[in-house]
Amino acid sequence: MDRRCLIRLSGYKDQDMPGENSIRETLTGIYPCYLSGLKLFGHKVLRSSKLLSLSCSALISLPTIACAQDAAIQAMSFGASPKDILYFSMVIGAITATMISAVWLIRERSKVDTENTELRAKLRDMQAIKGRYNSLIVDSGQKVVIWESKDKPTEMLGSLPAELSIPSSEREFLKFERWLDVQSATKLDLSLEKLRHDAESFDIVIETIRGDMLEVQGRVSGVCAFLRFVPLGDVRAKQASLVSERDRLVGALETFQNLLDVIEMPVWMRGSDGKLQWVNEAFAHATEAKSRQDVLDRGLELLGVQARENIKSNSTPERPFYDKLSTVVRGERRFFEVADSKSPSGSAGLAVDITAEEDIRSELENTLQGHVDLINNLSTPVAIFDRQQQLQFYNQAFQKLWDLGTDFLADNPDNNAFFERLRADSKLPDQPGWKEWKAEMLSIYHSADPQQHLWHLPDGQTVHVLANANPQGGTIWVFENLTEKVDLETRYNRLQQVQGQTIDHLAEGVCVFASDGTLALSNPAFRALWALTEDQVSQGTHIKSIVPECEKSYQGTDGWRHFAEIITSLDDQRVIVEGRLELATGLILDYALVPVTGGLTMLTFVNMSDSVRAERMLTEKNDALIKAESLKNDFVQHVSYELRSPLTNIMGFTDLVRTPEIGVLNERQSEYLDHIATSSSVLLTIVNDILDLATVDAGIMKLDIQNVEITDLVERTQRQVADRMKENLLTLNVDLVNAPDLVRGDFQRLKQILVKLLGNAASASPKGSNVDLVVYADEDRVVFKVTDNGAGIPAEDVERIFARFESKGQNGQRGGAGLGLSIVQSFVGLHHGDVHIDSILGEGTTVICTLPLNCENVVSQTA
Repeated sequence: MDRRCLIRLSGYKDQDMPGENSIRETLTGIYPCYLSGLKLFGHKVLRSSKLLSLSCSALISLPTIACAQDAAIQAMSFGASPKDILYFSMVIGAITATMISAVWLIRERSKVDTENTELRAKLRDMQAIKGRYNSLIVDSGQKVVIWESKDKPTEMLGSLPAELSIPSSEREFLKFERWLDVQSATKLDLSLEKLRHDAESFDIVIETIRGDMLEVQGRVSGVCAFLRFVPLGDVRAKQASLVSERDRLVGALETFQNLLDVIEMPVWMRGSDGKLQWVNEAFAHATEAKSRQDVLDRGLELLGVQARENIKSNSTPERPFYDKLSTVVRGERRFFEVADSKSPSGSAGLAVDITAEEDIRSELENTLQGHVDLINNLSTPVAIFDRQQQLQFYNQAFQKLWDLGTDFLADNPDNNAFFERLRADSKLPDQPGWKEWKAEMLSIYHSADPQQHLWHLPDGQTVHVLANANPQGGTIWVFENLTEKVDLETRYNRLQQVQGQTIDHLAEGVCVFASDGTLALSNPAFRALWALTEDQVSQGTHIKSIVPECEKSYQGTDGWRHFAEIITSLDDQRVIVEGRLELATGLILDYALVPVTGGLTMLTFVNMSDSVRAERMLTEKNDALIKAESLKNDFVQHVSYELRSPLTNIMGFTDLVRTPEIGVLNERQSEYLDHIATSSSVLLTIVNDILDLATVDAGIMKLDIQNVEITDLVERTQRQVADRMKENLLTLNVDLVNAPDLVRGDFQRLKQILVKLLGNAASASPKGSNVDLVVYADEDRVVFKVTDNGAGIPAEDVERIFARFESKGQNGQRGGAGLGLSIVQSFVGLHHGDVHIDSILGEGTTVICTLPLNCENVVSQTA
């Protein structure tokens, strides 16, 4: 009954009923719980032995809650109180729950035991399979590395053939860089990292340090990552080796091309057909292409056709091309060192820009050549010997100093032979120890410090010898001939003595002060002018001591105190100060404070007493002459006006006598009247000229400025000189082709200028010749050019041809009054123009008057 009840309570079937031991264990576990529950009843429950026995029987026999209810009813029948019944029911409930939990635990434990038995069986099966696989891997010569998790150690299966010399230990095997080449180790590490972190499978071929090839497969299964190392066979190993070599070469080529893209040297590769296959960025930049592909698409070339043909014809596989070429890069001529190597599959080239080096080399060559030209033109003898002490360069002064033959110098003698030759020609100073002296001279080749020597040559010359190391190797010898310098120093010292004596004997007073005011020197004239004794002006005396003594003769504000301020001032810019002093003794002195070198100041006094008196006398005479000149001008004007009245009457009566109303004149009377009219006209012209000159000299002549037509001016002039030309059988040629239309000026004065010029030309021209008048514009000026075919004017007379009353007859003609060219010069000057004369003896004279096209109306100045 008890067993079946327990089975029913636990839910087991009869066949699944646990054994007696299991039940005993369960009850043993429940009993402590039961004892703790009894304590809840207190003393009343414990006193009821029947209730305790009822509880035990309920624990053993009651299978359900109904049994508990029956037990409660039975307890009540024993006379238990309701409170005891309540406690008893709670105990029964707790015991029941505990029993149910124990039965569930028993059931679950039985299941776990069953599963454990099954898992052990499966584990034994898996271990058997693992052993078979491990045997299979070992037999196939492969190795598998398994990573299950970071916490678990790495597991390795199988082994690789011993002939591969691959580490067998796990630690050494996983250090791939020790037994793989660098590239393979790097590739395997990268692939393994992607496998373990990104679950990215891979199949690669690696190479050991000894050159053996292995295939590595990386896979992921669940949480495990594993590598399989498989040795390759001969054919596959060779293929893998070739692939690896190809990859290495491709990588090296890409690296090399990337490097070539970085450098600034144009690089190119050509195919067997000569076309470009690859260029770097520098090549594309040099050809101004958008990209490297643009260069290949357009076939752009860096070098010219001739340069490429030169490379093609001179480059062979055995002997690459290497030379300097020039080309235009971005509009600028550049120089390159070009190297081009040829092979059966094509060629490759490299161009190094050496423009800067060429410029520097050219500049260096020009500099050196300039130095050579400079040294060659120096008056100082220079010779340059190289490291082997051979003569490499000398200038003309060197050859002239030592008078050595060109043949000897052309053989580039060494320094020792040069000294021996000079000694043989007795051109070196006598030396008691010749060998020691020569060794001392040649020691410059082993010394970095320059050497200086003074040679007194047998011919009386003194030569300063400077030997200095050449930066390019060797020695530079400079032979400075001091003969003239010594002579100059001697003459300078002598000159100083002479100058000192000269200053002492000068009539002008001279004294020189230092910047601190002390007297440096003075001459006797200075002491005499200021009545000073030699002790008062001894060398080193301060100017403050001299001032009181000199102020006895002159006490003006511009005197010695002023001199002292200027001499002792600290102004950076010192200027010459000049002035005049009139001493109490009656002397008149001109002084000058002159700054000289070394911060000195020279003070000079010149006795101008006689000159000032003479100047005053001359001033008085000049004033008298000015008054006389004024009287003369007044007289000329008065006489000119007075002469014009009777001349006008004479000319008027002459014309009146010629009229028929007076009577018929015989031939002689008519001839006399013609002479009277001609002489009167000439005299009137002279009087008018004198009056014009007097007006100009007086500065009162004004020009009537107006627009003058050149054509009208020339026509009126022609009419006025027509009789003169006809009288001398002359032809007047007028050229107005390039003449301006108008000129601003005084019409009457311009006509007088042309009349005077043409009149002088008519007087100078032989009968039957031509007189040319050319008028043309020269920018903003007009030029009047009058040319005759006369005898010309001597050069010594051209300078005074414009002088007044200067006249010389030519061609047997009588000279005029000599006022024509003076009038011309005065009127041209009033128009702000100038007159120029070109004359060739025997050919003629040309007078050129240049006037501005626009002359303002101004008052004339004295000519």
